[in-house]
Amino acid sequence: MKFKTYFSKEGSFRLGVVSCVDWSGAEEIYSCSSDHNLLKWKANTRESVQVASLPEDFHPTDLHLLVLKGNVGGGGKGSDSLLIASNDGRFIILNKSARLERSISAHAGAITSARWSPDGAGLLTAGEDGVVKIWSRTGMLRSTVIQNEGPIRCAKWSPTSSAIVYTQGSSIAIKPLAANSKVIKWKAHDGLVLCIAWANHSNLLASGGEDCRYKVWDSQGSNLYTSSPDEHPITSIDIRPEGDLLAVGGFNMVKLCHYSGWSHSTCRFPENIGSLYTLSWSPDGTQIVAGCGNGALLFGHIVDRQVICRNLKATTLGRKTILLQDIVTKTSDTLEFSDRVIKMSLGYGHLIVTTPNQLHIFNENYINTPVIVDGRTDVHILSLGVKNFVAVDSTSIWIYTYTGRLHLTPKFPGSSAQMGSLTERCISLGTDVLAVKDFSDQAIIYVFDLLPGATRQDEPSIIRCKTPVTQISVCRSGGTDNQYLVFIDIHRDLYVTSLRSGPDFPIFKIGTQVISVMWGSDSNILVGLHDACYTIWYCPGEACADPTLIGLTTLTYDTTEFGRNVTLESFEGCQIGLRSSGALFTVSVKIYCNLLHKFVQDGLWSQAVKVCRLGQTPVLWATLAAMATKKNQLSISEEAYSAALQIDKVHYLQHIKNLPGSSVEQMAENSILSGRQTEAEICLVHNKKIREAILMCIRMHNWERALEIAEKHQTDLEYVIEEREKYLRALNKSEMNPKFLTLTKVK
Repeated sequence: MKFKTYFSKEGSFRLGVVSCVDWSGAEEIYSCSSDHNLLKWKANTRESVQVASLPEDFHPTDLHLLVLKGNVGGGGKGSDSLLIASNDGRFIILNKSARLERSISAHAGAITSARWSPDGAGLLTAGEDGVVKIWSRTGMLRSTVIQNEGPIRCAKWSPTSSAIVYTQGSSIAIKPLAANSKVIKWKAHDGLVLCIAWANHSNLLASGGEDCRYKVWDSQGSNLYTSSPDEHPITSIDIRPEGDLLAVGGFNMVKLCHYSGWSHSTCRFPENIGSLYTLSWSPDGTQIVAGCGNGALLFGHIVDRQVICRNLKATTLGRKTILLQDIVTKTSDTLEFSDRVIKMSLGYGHLIVTTPNQLHIFNENYINTPVIVDGRTDVHILSLGVKNFVAVDSTSIWIYTYTGRLHLTPKFPGSSAQMGSLTERCISLGTDVLAVKDFSDQAIIYVFDLLPGATRQDEPSIIRCKTPVTQISVCRSGGTDNQYLVFIDIHRDLYVTSLRSGPDFPIFKIGTQVISVMWGSDSNILVGLHDACYTIWYCPGEACADPTLIGLTTLTYDTTEFGRNVTLESFEGCQIGLRSSGALFTVSVKIYCNLLHKFVQDGLWSQAVKVCRLGQTPVLWATLAAMATKKNQLSISEEAYSAALQIDKVHYLQHIKNLPGSSVEQMAENSILSGRQTEAEICLVHNKKIREAILMCIRMHNWERALEIAEKHQTDLEYVIEEREKYLRALNKSEMNPKFLTLTKVK
């Protein structure tokens, strides 16, 4: 992956330094330079027209266009305001017709940064006087956030407009805007920090400095990556809207880097263009523009993008060309498009390509006859599933079949306003399920059922988590009764829930310190990445209720041999793709476990047992035991638990088998063995087995529920109290539960 670069045409060079540039839509650019002219450029032709001439005493230092979320393509009222700052402490607000709307004297010295907030409600200015101020959209001063000694070189908003990051000397500081919040400040570079960027959808920051290095940080100031020193200072940096790429500019140089820091490619220019003083990604994340010290504009777009899935590999050769290769048959096809390629995704025998106004669906067997869907603009997320694929644009979520038929347009409260905030970590497509994280309340996940006629298509189920969620993932295989969702919260804890257990959705914790997760394409095997290792859960859904089974079906491996900043790339079949510093590493899951999942999914229990007898490993037997228990295969469960040395569960299974076959009691006991206590209780109560339900609650030490059932059905109340007293005497404790204290006094 690299940039293909062009310069503005010779006659378009300015007399001074191009100090600020910004995008207005995917093809339109505004720039200001020291010759006092405001220009509008076309990215495809690299030609400019003069929009306005600024006053002679107004020397621009920063420019930013207001583009609200949900208006990625530009246009409309969200992108009509241009904010331009000068070195005499003034900033002005223009509309796109260059009519002056506001002119404000804001600082005692030069304004170094002027930025609209991501929500468009206000703007910030920072200056050489060491002050950061927040203004309303109409130019009224709201607050003075920072007052320090020493100039502030640059300042940016956080993605949620709830904090400000600024640089002062060699330090970076983050100031939350909440009342009584403290500033987080750390030394970042050995020299001045010259540029900084904050990713739109994550807590990653990137900075460049006079020490000729660029660095990647988290929002707490922890250093995630430090580059080797370049020949010259890093003068500009920006993070792609999707958050997965960095563009880094210096003297006669521009780099394309992965978000974790390592470089995809470096482009050095033979001619002396000077330093890149300002750099900006286009809203669709396919192009960059940079202002040069010699008065030129540098235009670049990404080429050699690659996506690989099994035997297929797709590579962009240019703005409008993709090369699709079959690695097995060694055949290739060149796909030409009438407009530039924005995104592409490969999987399940299909290649999906988005252009500014169309979706192209290619079947690997009929590559010359694609299905084209018109009218889908600004698509920034593509996610492929077994039966359908998801396209997310600035207005809605669209679910299509691979024949191009619109299957569903999911809606949830406030969804239209959140489309610009959605990322690939916040939406997940399963076999028959779609899960979406709510950005207004990040502890809520909406679940849509994609089966025809399902009620959850129009009224999604809601999963309420205890803490905000950072990533969600739905399993990509399995039947309708074993669909699972995992999510990572802000504490990096990993949880799993069954999507067929609604509306309560019991949630189980199965991992800690997890960075990212991915389900296997062929089986419900999960891989999770930690800081220095990765973990494979061979049966996370069926075993989640039993910590012992989770421990037996989970294996962890070291990743230090791969290097630092390892990322998950793919999980196809038995092969897991890990990438570190540009190198792709492939590791394998246990093939016997993969076969075991396929046999159980197809109901081939005898073959599943044969696989376990052949492999003879505890992880195989424990995986079979968990899945057989859920499917009520008691004999197979008994053998599997015995081979896994879970003697207590073997005795319990023998007790279950001694109960009348297919009786209510046996069904309830089997639910308890699978960790589904609520299901067991409902089964007993609905079949009028009230005493058995009370005994089960007592056995599980769920005393309040036992008391509640006894009071509701007016039976065995004294028995519950007596058993509670025996329990406390055995522990040598006194009664502290208010409900039981009240009954004891009455007695």
